[in-house]
Amino acid sequence: MSGSIVVSQLGARMHYAVPRILAGDGRLAHFYTDICATKGWPRLLQALPPRTLPLAIRRLVGRVPHDIPPDRTTTFPSFGLYSAIRRLAGKSRSDETANALWAGERFGTLVAAEGFHDAAGIYAFSGEALEQLKTARTRGLWTAVEQMIAPRDVVDRLVSEEDAAFPDWQMPATDDPFAAAFIARERAEWALADIVICPSEFVRRHVIESGCPAARATVVPYGIDSRFIVARREREPGPLRILTAGEICLRKGSPYVLEAARRMRGRAIFRMVGPCTVLPQARAALEAVVELKGAVPRSEMLEQYAWADVFLLPSICEGSATAVYEALAAGLPVICTENTGSVVRHGTDGFIVPIRDAGAIVDALEQLMDPSLRRGMAANALARAAEFTLERYSERLLAVLSGVHRSEDIPSCAE
Repeated sequence: MSGSIVVSQLGARMHYAVPRILAGDGRLAHFYTDICATKGWPRLLQALPPRTLPLAIRRLVGRVPHDIPPDRTTTFPSFGLYSAIRRLAGKSRSDETANALWAGERFGTLVAAEGFHDAAGIYAFSGEALEQLKTARTRGLWTAVEQMIAPRDVVDRLVSEEDAAFPDWQMPATDDPFAAAFIARERAEWALADIVICPSEFVRRHVIESGCPAARATVVPYGIDSRFIVARREREPGPLRILTAGEICLRKGSPYVLEAARRMRGRAIFRMVGPCTVLPQARAALEAVVELKGAVPRSEMLEQYAWADVFLLPSICEGSATAVYEALAAGLPVICTENTGSVVRHGTDGFIVPIRDAGAIVDALEQLMDPSLRRGMAANALARAAEFTLERYSERLLAVLSGVHRSEDIPSCAE
């Protein structure tokens, strides 16, 4: 890796880990994002009492890109606000895809127009990178794309299978007329990238199967701030407490949380934290046996992990769920699937269960009712989390980027 790097991203993914890492290494040429709490008019919101603000505003106030120089940061707050309004107004999955296409193209165009600050390379994220990559390659930069989740066609196939199994949970994905355009956009980005960075082997395998050259796809697991790693406090007496975090939807395996909660009724308490996007009848079924907390800002998630004894995430498709890293760092044994893309070690700091298998979830939870096993796995979880701090993530990412160079067999711009 020679020279400096431009990073662009929508939102606060991984608490701005990539630009923070490059800034700390002295390699950040510039950082582009849509909206944050330290630039433009949104910075005025920080003067307001956070607990009195609506959730959406609290989440915006939490978007603080620590350790990234403000003079090397450019935001597009008007675009960010309009994008958020469009997203909130969406009523269907086709609306969501249409919004993602619009936002990705608009953001990519804005970044390309602002320029690359004499950088040697650019690091962008899938779905929002194409316009930047086209311009960057005409100017001689090397290009890196992070594929945050399995390719869109894989996600759609897996979720469509869930649609068929649980028709009363959410609007079917099969009526999305914009999916093909999003799939084509992802593949065009891979074609222009010198390297495609995947957070898990699950993602890398599917990226390659979907057409990305294997030599360009590599795995770099995430990491979280080491300050998040805390010792577990003494457990309060009572039934086993199981926490799930993330959107409540078919992709996250929410029906299997429901079934496990039904089977464990009276022996365990289940809590789900995150926006609930399922249809009313599915929500009613969940509310009968699960405590739904709604969306919680990242700054308040430590309270949720402290409440729990076990973290559960039986996802059908992920990239590498940040919540799993956080749960390990909070000293929680984790039950998840291979498709969650996690770093959990089966039988050591948790259990890897097959997708779509509530029985396997219950079996794992019954084992974790043993206090001795649970304490041992909790200690192992803390040790495992120490291998996936932001510092270790930085080492892995910088090592991979050090070998990136501009490939001459990639076109300078998309055909």
